[in-house]
Amino acid sequence: MKKIILSAVAALIVTTMPSLAQTHRTEAREHRQDHRIVRGAVRGELTPRELRQIERQQRRIDRTQNRAARDGYISAAERRRIERQQNRASRNIHRKTHNGRTM
Repeated sequence: MKKIILSAVAALIVTTMPSLAQTHRTEAREHRQDHRIVRGAVRGELTPRELRQIERQQRRIDRTQNRAARDGYISAAERRRIERQQNRASRNIHRKTHNGRTM
C-alpha cells in the first residue's frame, strides 16, 4: 500500500515539475523585461504613451499566465502562447526604446 501511495505521489510531482519550471522561467523572463522597461523609462527612452502600451501588454501576459495556471497545470499549447506573447513584448520593448523618441 505504501509503495502505491509513494508511486502516486512521485508521479504527481514529476508531472507538475515541467509546469513549475515553465512558470519560473516565464517569471524570470518577465522580471528581466520589467527591468528593461524601467530602465527605458528612467533614461527617457520611452514616451508616456509607449510606456502605457508596454505596461498594458505586460498585464495581458500576466492575465494569460494566471488563466493558464488556474487548473494547476500549464499545457504545451499554453506555454507556447505565453512564450509567443513574451517574444512580441520583448521585440516591442526593444523597438520602443531604440526608436529615437524621448520624453
